[in-house]
Amino acid sequence: MKIIDGKACADLILEEVKAEIARFNARPGLAFILVGDQPASETYVKRKIAACENVGIASFDCRLSEGVSEAELLAKIDEFNQESDIDGIIVQQPLPSHICTTKLIAAIDVLKDVDGFHPLNVGRLLLGDESGMISCTPLGIIKLLERSKISVSGKEVVIVGRSNIVGKPLAALLMQKGRDATVTVVHSKTKNLAEVCKRADILIAAIGKPKFITDQMVKEGAVVIDVGINRVDGKLVGDVDFEKVEKIASKITPVPGGVGPMTIATLLNNTWQSYKRRHSL
Repeated sequence: MKIIDGKACADLILEEVKAEIARFNARPGLAFILVGDQPASETYVKRKIAACENVGIASFDCRLSEGVSEAELLAKIDEFNQESDIDGIIVQQPLPSHICTTKLIAAIDVLKDVDGFHPLNVGRLLLGDESGMISCTPLGIIKLLERSKISVSGKEVVIVGRSNIVGKPLAALLMQKGRDATVTVVHSKTKNLAEVCKRADILIAAIGKPKFITDQMVKEGAVVIDVGINRVDGKLVGDVDFEKVEKIASKITPVPGGVGPMTIATLLNNTWQSYKRRHSL
């Protein structure tokens, strides 16, 4: 099947998490901190809370005004760090310009950093140690490839985008010993970007520009993973021109229904892993 069904894969992971939580008669907790009135962030948080309820994870929803001070936010994070019923803490991004995102992420208990953004967790990943928390979208992509039986070993993988959330951690995951991909990361300053993309056996688009990847940038038979979520004329589209690229790709993820559901499934699985570690299960 050409279409890689991220929703079906995510549903399987969520069912596995739900079954394990029920078997241990556990009640993991996930806290969300949302600052200001941002419709997109509001939608993401609602989806995550609904998924929590479905698998048996308690959600703690904290809404703060746009003008909240950095000190108040840090105090709220510290409160959640101390709360024994909370196993994961999410600070929904983006944050207002007067807030230092790096400082907030570093303030989260490293064991509760289910987003995988804490400097210690990022450092572990770069050292080849995957025992810490790993960013949800990159890990979700790895799980999607594995469960779709798409090997990355020896393959040339091109990642379009170098963000701290997707591009950088995903590159680290793919090149780890045991996965053994040859990884190139391209970005806005890359020369001959289209030619580099066309070399890829596996092309991963995470640049945040609607339909940026055209059929002229994709090798015949390549696997194409679209991380982008863009709203154009009221419709969700990815970073890949799906209609054209689908014709030449061997496999491709749709938007919606591809990487997005895997991100949420991985977040909930990370929360469950945090609970198990904190309770020595």
